[in-house]
Amino acid sequence: MPDNPASYLPRVVMITGATGGFGEAFAKRFAALGCSLILHGRNPEKLARLAKKFSVPVHPIIFDITDKQATLFALSSLPPAFGQVDVLINNAGGALGLDKAQDADLTDWEDMIAMNDTALVRITKLILPGMIERRRGHIINIGSTAGNYPYAGGSVYCASKAFVHQFSLALRADLVGTKIRVTSLEPGMAETPFSLARFKGDEAKAQAVYAGTTPLTADDVAETAVWVATLPPHVNVNRMEIMPTAQSFSPLSVERAG
Repeated sequence: MPDNPASYLPRVVMITGATGGFGEAFAKRFAALGCSLILHGRNPEKLARLAKKFSVPVHPIIFDITDKQATLFALSSLPPAFGQVDVLINNAGGALGLDKAQDADLTDWEDMIAMNDTALVRITKLILPGMIERRRGHIINIGSTAGNYPYAGGSVYCASKAFVHQFSLALRADLVGTKIRVTSLEPGMAETPFSLARFKGDEAKAQAVYAGTTPLTADDVAETAVWVATLPPHVNVNRMEIMPTAQSFSPLSVERAG
């Protein structure tokens, strides 16, 4: 006898980086399903405005994901109604700069590793034991096509997203038999505030990334997250790579004499 499809719906969804482009789209789509939301952000005003948009129960958590003690406190202090996380979307992170390795800022490199990798594994480690105990849960890590296809100026960002890809697959291997699902969701070019943050507020540079083309939207990526999270419990999407139709793979770079 197949499960009741209603049982596929997560009850509590936690989204890190919820005030960003992807994060808000995730929150909107899961709220539309009636899920309770744990929404993480660093800016209290932005988080409060976002929480007011939804009629479902929302628990805001405010901390810097690179702050270990703040993370531990926030996740150990979840109220009972939000204590059983069914879906964790590790979305917080970002890129900083697009300089070649020899010209890049070391602090930017360290910050990307802290945001995209260290914080992600820390939050996963804190949420995972409850999922295993309940034998129910899904971890969706937001990677990037940058983790699969390197490009000039993306050295540490590409590496940090390759880490997300491989961590997700290795985590999946560790969790066999626990009924916990793990997905690495890897979008390509998507028009969000991502590029504005990468170029540290330079709007001209950010807009040039998307000029003359049709990128993915945050809603496109949210649709894929909802799809993988609401499949029957016996189905696990290990990884999903999505690109806009206008984007594809680049030829290899070749140095030529003269």
